[in-house]
Amino acid sequence: MRFIFYTHSLVSDWNHGNAHFLRGVMRDLIRRGHEAVALEPEGAWSRENLVRDQGQAAVDRFYATFPELKSEIYGTHFDHEAALDGADVVVVHEWTDPALVQRVGQIRRDGGRFTLLFHDTHHRAVSAEEDIASLDLSDYNGVLAFGETLRERYLKAGWGRNVFTWHEAADASLFKPMPDVGKTGDLIWIGNWGDGERTAEIAEFLVRPAKELALRTTVRGVRYPEAALASLSDAGISYGGWIANADAPLAFARHRVTMHIPRRPYVQNLPGIPTIRVFEALACGIPLISAPWDDAEQLFRPAKDYLVARNGDEMKQSLKRVLEDRELARELSLSGLETIRARHTCRHRVDELLSVLATCGTAGVTRQIETPEAAE
Repeated sequence: MRFIFYTHSLVSDWNHGNAHFLRGVMRDLIRRGHEAVALEPEGAWSRENLVRDQGQAAVDRFYATFPELKSEIYGTHFDHEAALDGADVVVVHEWTDPALVQRVGQIRRDGGRFTLLFHDTHHRAVSAEEDIASLDLSDYNGVLAFGETLRERYLKAGWGRNVFTWHEAADASLFKPMPDVGKTGDLIWIGNWGDGERTAEIAEFLVRPAKELALRTTVRGVRYPEAALASLSDAGISYGGWIANADAPLAFARHRVTMHIPRRPYVQNLPGIPTIRVFEALACGIPLISAPWDDAEQLFRPAKDYLVARNGDEMKQSLKRVLEDRELARELSLSGLETIRARHTCRHRVDELLSVLATCGTAGVTRQIETPEAAE
């Protein structure tokens, strides 16, 4: 089948975590023999910042790292009707311009034979609900929401006809343990500043414990203001700026523990939705300690796959335990990896996507179900 994904950017993961997941999904679809193409807007904020920050070499490196992935840039005069001609499935991400969201729906209404899905991986449905409420999803076959609470929000508000929970996951072909890599540091946190959505949490769960324990700590991410950088420096934390997502497995492998610091809107309004970094870190087999987060959907096994620290003092104690107790670190590593491989890889999510498409009556999926040998 031919899949078209409208995304903010496939090429750039600069402050754009959805690119991680989409790359993994597209790679798995391609491995199964499907065609997958991403369409991203000209002047995309993430890509522009990536080039400004890292230069054109970062874009060139994406294509060298993922030669199988295809992305086309569209501008004002792009022929979307022609691009969607022959598509079997079209998935439109919620960062897409509202006018284009409606236009793609209109293309389907005017005779497009593809299954059309809307994909939401953000908290705007609760933090800026008027933005989502204003979207015209009447011609969409369904909505993919990256958590059950978000799915319930769509259903309650009457946005979309069919709403499915579709969590993010780790690309297990990229995120995996590297046991032969030597450790050069204690703690690593890969995360962006977050628009003030976790400023106090970063100070409490990361900066203070790392400083008080004198840990060899590395932080990677973007959009850190001067005050935040000064705070990291004062704590003896090494700040490395942006890291290509493809380099994250090696960065995890070089450290002994990592952590999850969720953004406040998810903790308060969308419980049960972790960031994709949780999936990716556990897939790499690094022990993880999380700031308070409600695993409402039981995606993981708290206290078995990772530890939970209710405050900064508990984070400090947990870090000390993991770094001193090699057996505890090993148990966390193996348990988290086991859960990812059993439930949370992009392969699992593609299986779920194909199940959604079967529910929607997508012809290509229906044919494969009726003649299973076609998929072998």
